[in-house]
Order: sequence, then C-alpha cells, then structure tokens
Amino acid sequence: MKKIGVLTGGGDCPGLNATIRAVVRKGIIDYSYKMYGILEGWKGLIDGNIKELDMNSTSGILHRGGTIIGTSRTNPFGKDNKGDPERILENIKKLNLHAIVSIGGEDTQGAAFKLSEMGVHVVGVPKTIDNDLPGTDYTFGFDTAVNIAMEAIDRLHTTAESHNRVMVVEVMGRHTGWIATFAGIAGGADIILIPEKPVDMDEVYETIRKRHKRGRNFSIVVVSEGIKLPVEGNEESGFVLQSTKKDAFGHVMLGGVGSIIAKMIEEGTGFETRCTVLGHTQRGGSPTAFDRVLGTRFGIAAMELIHKGESGKIVVLKGNKIIPIELKEVLGHYKTVDDYWYDLAKVFSV
Repeated sequence: MKKIGVLTGGGDCPGLNATIRAVVRKGIIDYSYKMYGILEGWKGLIDGNIKELDMNSTSGILHRGGTIIGTSRTNPFGKDNKGDPERILENIKKLNLHAIVSIGGEDTQGAAFKLSEMGVHVVGVPKTIDNDLPGTDYTFGFDTAVNIAMEAIDRLHTTAESHNRVMVVEVMGRHTGWIATFAGIAGGADIILIPEKPVDMDEVYETIRKRHKRGRNFSIVVVSEGIKLPVEGNEESGFVLQSTKKDAFGHVMLGGVGSIIAKMIEEGTGFETRCTVLGHTQRGGSPTAFDRVLGTRFGIAAMELIHKGESGKIVVLKGNKIIPIELKEVLGHYKTVDDYWYDLAKVFSV
C-alpha cells in the first residue's frame, strides 16, 4: 500500500483544510493509499514528523480556516539550513513515502521543485491570498481575503460619511496589488494604490479635493502594503517595513504604509483622515464557497497526477479548467496586476 504525504507551507489561508480533505479522500477512496500529514510544512520532513490522516481526521474540516497539519516558513535550501535536503531525502526513505503533495506559494513550490530535481515525487497545489503565483488564474485563499477586505470597506463607508473623513484601508498583498484592486473595486473605493503603479500623492490629493467640491465629503483609499513611497533625497522609492528582519526565504515584514499615507493625506488636503490596517484578519476564518470548491478541485487533480506517476508539476486554474503545468513555470517572478484591472478601477476614482 503506497504512502502519500501532504504538507502546507508558508502563510496559512482559508481553503487549506478543504484541499487537505480532498487529497486524503481521493487517495483513500479511489486509490487505497495510506495518507499522511507532514506537520509544519517542510520542517516536518526535516524532523520526520508526520501523522496518519484518514476519513475521520479529515471529517468536518471543509469550512475551517487555517490548516490541521500546521505550517511554517521553513526553507530547507536556506543558507543556514545545510544538510536539510539530505535529511528530507533520508526521512522520505525512512518513512517510506511514495510521493508528496506540496500546498503553498512560490517559496514552498520553489523547494518542491528543487526536491523534484533530486528525485522526490512531488506535485504542487497553488495557495496564496496574494494571488501572485504565475501560471494560474486564481489561487485559493484570495477570494476569501478579498471578501474580508470588501466587508471592512463597506463598514468604513458609513463611519467615513458620518464624520466627513478620509478613511485609509491597508490590505495585504506583498509586492502585488490583487487584493487591493479587487477589494477596492468591489467595495467602491475612491482611490486604490498598488505596487504596480508609482504613487502620485499630488494626484491623490487632487482626487479627494474634487470629491469634496462636488459634495462628497468623504473618501475611501485602499492601500496595498507593498507600495513604495518616495524617500527624501533619493529618486528611488522605498518600502515601509514593520521589521527589517528577514524570514527563511529572505522576505522582510511589510506593513505600516497606510498610517503614513493617512498622515500625508491629512497634511496635503486638510481633511481629517484615519487608517485601518486589516492585517491577518484577511487570512483567518472560514473560506468562501469559491475557495472551498477551488481547493477541493486542486486536491483531487493533484492526487490524479500522483496516481499517474507524474512529478515536478503543479495543478493550476486556467479559465474553468484545472490543468497541470511544470513547477518551474510558477517560479522566479510574480503575477502582477495588469492595466486592464487598474484602468477599470480608475473609472471610479473621481
């Protein structure tokens, strides 16, 4: 009886448990595999820490956020993790795992690709609330994050209008503006600032002033955490960081740009301005129907590939179909917001 492992790496997001459930059920019901959860991402394979998953342990988890097998930002190929790839290979052999389902974003899939090059049978499933993974139209977790941000914007509309205030909403997204763009359009934001476009604060001020002149005494500004602001005395722009400390994949912690934008707007326009940072609320809670279905479809498709003996591939959404592509196709760059979406949002920035 073949043993299949499944892991979740990187940040948690709604839809992970739906995907795990689909992977386990497909493996047990259709292929009679023994299914195992690899605990805390790649760390679980480094430490040899796994647990068996069955129909009971994956029952009732479809609607739950987070991940029942834990996650981490462990990078087995990091400069401080020498010997970890070899430990992973040893543990895979020791645990007699036939193949791995790797659920995660670019960092998790980058490690999966390197391990596939070393002979590990691995199939990827794309996951990130940022929706920045190339090769797939959507990743699960994104739709839920957008809906959470949209609801927050809806609520901020009423308090902004009541007090004649400008409300700045800072959302996640790292180096892409997908959450900001979609949530901003859906929530009726007046201004959307994303990393893909240079920030022109004079244009922001003028837009807000024009709204006030025509009787709209409040404005909603959605800001993606990864926008760059001009640095005094430097033509380059800089990120606003919570911390300069880097994670295992070399990423710094973004955050705080919303408060700076709010201060600049108040000083530049004279209008009272407040900032709300949504932060990790965008990752939490139950997944939307879209993310539950997408995660389920991804999980089923991944197991079908493993059963066929495929490796070094990832399942993606193209149109309305789930198809496999090579893992290397989703690595090395971000899927950024194109002009279509930006121009669509600009129509309402008046």
